[in-house]
Amino acid sequence: MSAAARKSPLRAASTTTASTTTLRAIPADPDASDVRQATAQDYATHLRASNNKHGRPYTEKTVTAYTKAVRAVDQWMSREGMEEDFTSLNTPTLNLFFRAYYEGHNQGGTNTVQRNLRPFFTWMEEEYDTANPYRDKKLQRYAPPKAGKPQTLSTEFISDLLRVTGNGHPRVREFEKLRDHAIMRVLTEGLRAEELLTLRLDSLDLSQGLAQVVPLKDARSTGEGRVIPLQPRTVIALTRYLRARESHKLSDSEWVWLGTRNRSRLTYSGLYRLLNRRAQEAGYEGCHPHQFRHTATDDMLSAGMSGEDVMTIQGWKDPTMLRRYAADMAVSRAVKAARKMGDRY
Repeated sequence: MSAAARKSPLRAASTTTASTTTLRAIPADPDASDVRQATAQDYATHLRASNNKHGRPYTEKTVTAYTKAVRAVDQWMSREGMEEDFTSLNTPTLNLFFRAYYEGHNQGGTNTVQRNLRPFFTWMEEEYDTANPYRDKKLQRYAPPKAGKPQTLSTEFISDLLRVTGNGHPRVREFEKLRDHAIMRVLTEGLRAEELLTLRLDSLDLSQGLAQVVPLKDARSTGEGRVIPLQPRTVIALTRYLRARESHKLSDSEWVWLGTRNRSRLTYSGLYRLLNRRAQEAGYEGCHPHQFRHTATDDMLSAGMSGEDVMTIQGWKDPTMLRRYAADMAVSRAVKAARKMGDRY
């Protein structure tokens, strides 16, 4: 795939950029959509100036998700020819929106947009003294889809991904291959995608073979972040990448993962495209970053690591997640464990 065909991985480095502080402007003779868009912009400003229920600032990813849900309502109202602003939305109207959204996004998407709209109507209730449809028992709720078993990646697939990114060969000097290979190696350690993307240079202690990830939510590891033990080959891959990173135009950035062609830090969409491009080069359909986390859990359990230790490394407090992630290969592990016992009588 040519470099010209790739999308830029650039995104704002912080919430203090001009794009997040621009004052809203309503035209002199606004139509309904203009007013709704201005309200959505006010809401986004509110989110950026507020903390979540855990007392932490909303991440830009969360702000984007919440305002995207509001824009979906605005677009639906425009298609339906509604000339009112958001204060006109009541339970029956919102039920119609969710049903229409369900037709194009199924159960999972509708459940997500319904959850993401809840804070907006709480804000509308406080800001405009409007009735909150989410307090109405007549609001139609869309349950999350039943979760299937996590899918574990095959050993062959991971090996092929490492191969197309240079396989850790010391003669590889290409920045992109060194970066992508190091990313593949770090993903096999079980990091969440956001944890990988938010790694900073001071998060790594390669002399000790350790990485420290920041906690993402209050329900996960707290304090300064949990410590991840790195495999020896992951340490080598990171060392070689960081050496190549020194020639990058933005090498003084605190973020570990930088874009190609001297562009800024890697984003989630950039990571997703990177993985699928490399998977296609290796002859596969593609994969999702979180599947590496499922696979790491199976690897650790298969190696005989206790469930408590796996939970500590993966950052889980509730064993429910351990059972769910372990479900995919549970039968295979049980059979192997039984066979190791040999003849018992």
